[in-house]
Amino acid sequence: MKSPKIAIIGGGASGFFCAANVKQMMPKADVTVFESGIQPLRKLGMTGGGRCNITNTFAAVDDLRMAYPRGHNLMKKLFHEFDHEDTFEWFAGHGVELYAQDDGRVFPVSESAQMVCSALLCTVSGLGVWLMTGHKAVGIKKMEDGKFSVIFSDGEFEDGFDAVVVATGGWSKDRLYESLETLGIELVPPVPSLFSLKVKSNTLTSLMGASVESAIVGIPGQKFRGDGGLIVTHFGFSGPSVLKLSSYAARFLADNNYKCDILINWLGKTDEEVRNEILGIANVNPLKSTATVHPKGLTQRLWEFLLSRAEIDPSTKYCELGKKNLNKLTSTLSADLYHVSGRGQYKDEFVTCGGVSLDCVNSKTLESKVVKNLYFTGEALDVDAITGGFNLQNCWTTGMVVAKAIVKEQTN
Repeated sequence: MKSPKIAIIGGGASGFFCAANVKQMMPKADVTVFESGIQPLRKLGMTGGGRCNITNTFAAVDDLRMAYPRGHNLMKKLFHEFDHEDTFEWFAGHGVELYAQDDGRVFPVSESAQMVCSALLCTVSGLGVWLMTGHKAVGIKKMEDGKFSVIFSDGEFEDGFDAVVVATGGWSKDRLYESLETLGIELVPPVPSLFSLKVKSNTLTSLMGASVESAIVGIPGQKFRGDGGLIVTHFGFSGPSVLKLSSYAARFLADNNYKCDILINWLGKTDEEVRNEILGIANVNPLKSTATVHPKGLTQRLWEFLLSRAEIDPSTKYCELGKKNLNKLTSTLSADLYHVSGRGQYKDEFVTCGGVSLDCVNSKTLESKVVKNLYFTGEALDVDAITGGFNLQNCWTTGMVVAKAIVKEQTN
């Protein structure tokens, strides 16, 4: 068997996973991971608040569009090669037992992202993968002999690679980005995804820390919606519902300079359901003031804030509410309007929308259609997901698919 030389650019989840599996399946390969920073797998070590939301059970995902706003068709194909169940098996085989929560999110039993990082680091080290930190790749060249040269920011370069894997994670328009465009690789301009929303409101600031479990957040006149928990922050709104919305509407929000209106359905129910819930409270508590009894899922502080938003005196008794106030309260609970003035970065799991166009890669191997033996994994591709372990599953799936493709190509 020949000893192909493989370069993997990016020391994140997909890069390490690809490196480990190439080396495991092809022990004689000379595999090197080039990481621009000093600490590899830094982002993986922070994911899930340090617990590492490693994948998802997909039990509540009827359509992959729900999880992957961009790249769902590709992921559907690739899951036939390596899916979440394979992820369970792979990590268990490398000393990391996993468990699933009721919400479908999957974590290591140890509740430690560092254990996942250690498993990957120990695996690649034990297999003999080279790791070069502090090596920022800024260019890739295809040589006359068909092999590759990788150029680094300090002016140094390395030649003779039989295959190159770009596993850089979320993109910014840097020199490597420009180098790929020079090679004829089509890139979808990157924009942020998964972020909180800034809202300028002095009254809202007083609610900092207030939360609900089942909100729906949407953009008027658009189909984008995010559901789940919502948290009032010191600058606006965050939580799963907002992060989902930012993922689904990433391109729309970028195009509008992160300024638009949003509607919050605080209870996650239809207008009729909200109205009936208020009427039910009124029927049972006609002589009590509206401030003293509120729908389930709302805190007293939040309820009083929403009453003020509906311009209802908190001392008003339920029997005195009247049709007009009932309509105003229903509207506030189900379609509360705010103006977004900007975005906040979701620091634990920052993701970008955009990357290498899926039209220019082979959907079975993730190899470039225009540059042979150049592959792409993880967020380097125009694939991104909502929170819940789906983005890491993209890393595991694409990393394995590329590893298999490289081994097949280099052993023929």
